[in-house]
Amino acid sequence: MQCLIRSVWMVVAIAVTVPTGAFAQQALTWQQVRAQFEANNPSLRAGRISIDESKAQEVTAFLRPNPSMTTTIDQIAPFNANPYRPFGSALPLVSASYLHERGGKRELRLESARKGTAVVASQLADQERTLLFSLRNAFVQTLQQKSVVALATENLAYYDRLLGLSSERFKAGDIAQVDLDRLELQRVQFDTDLQSARVNLRTAKIQLLTLFNDRTPVEQFDVTGPFEFTEQTMTLDELHQIALANRPDLKAAMQAVDKAKTEYRLAVANGATDPTFGMDLARNPPIVAYIGFNVTIPLRIFDRNQGEKARTQLDIRRNERLWDAIQAQVFGDADSAFASLNSSRGLLRSYKNKYLDQATRVRDTVSFSYQHGGASLLDFLNAQSDYRIVQLNYLNLVGTYMTAASQLNMAVGTEVIQ
Repeated sequence: MQCLIRSVWMVVAIAVTVPTGAFAQQALTWQQVRAQFEANNPSLRAGRISIDESKAQEVTAFLRPNPSMTTTIDQIAPFNANPYRPFGSALPLVSASYLHERGGKRELRLESARKGTAVVASQLADQERTLLFSLRNAFVQTLQQKSVVALATENLAYYDRLLGLSSERFKAGDIAQVDLDRLELQRVQFDTDLQSARVNLRTAKIQLLTLFNDRTPVEQFDVTGPFEFTEQTMTLDELHQIALANRPDLKAAMQAVDKAKTEYRLAVANGATDPTFGMDLARNPPIVAYIGFNVTIPLRIFDRNQGEKARTQLDIRRNERLWDAIQAQVFGDADSAFASLNSSRGLLRSYKNKYLDQATRVRDTVSFSYQHGGASLLDFLNAQSDYRIVQLNYLNLVGTYMTAASQLNMAVGTEVIQ
């Protein structure tokens, strides 16, 4: 018993000494986040069920008409001269009939149903495209806020070190109390930046977890990936071609035109007369039994299918105009996203090649000069503020660039920029 108690206390001691973050799950990459999203997102799962429903309609569309069967017994005479033989002159009759569909109606119904399934599949792919844009934005926001948290933590630690040195200078009588108070008041801004970044990071993680329907606690969830900009070598014409080949909404519009043409052919075929073949078997006293055949053919004196033919013809034209509109939208989306990407990239080059180094150099130089009495308190505070603003602007620009990259990926229908 004592050994058992000792083992339990050892386990408790180990659990207490292990940091809380040690139990957090491994940080997910973009590919892992996307895989979980595609497997667990409720909207996509519902969309896949709609494809199965459409496939079930294909089965219904290709079914043959069922034959009909009629059983009759006639000439029952319970009130005749011989009441003991009411069925003596009874006439039993069994007949069957079958409607024969002409004009390839079944084949056209099946073709239309299959094309409808293809449209539903393309619409689901388009829904996934737009949801992936939201997922990618949430992923970028998470990476951005992680970088902002790291920057705010670094700024606060750097400022605390300078604040400690300033406290020593105050004790030595090198600076006045009011200067130390102003330095301590400035710390509130760095602390506020850190707290705000942590809240924004938590919000971005919650949005990610919501998109792929995960109930993992926010504290145990993390993502990882590059948070930087890259040079894009594709031209706008190349992006246009990729978009025309990959945009699922454009593909769905093309399939809708093709389906509308099939619906018109089906409307024409439905105008074809369908004969009904029948046969009957009966007994008619004094004849022992007989068999008969019949064919029923509807007379097309009036064409009752004119409206449907006209409607399906108009539907072809309507879908063709929608196809043209979506094609124009595809080019517009690609052009807009490409322009936003280039604008962000131009600013990022300036920051990376010049402003980041300048802000760091000015901050370090002015801080060193202030600690040695060569710069004023106002110069010191301005240098700290300028460094903070430049670094934060750079991170926000990287986030804007990656969002524009996500928008470009959505515009062309595939990931041309990782």
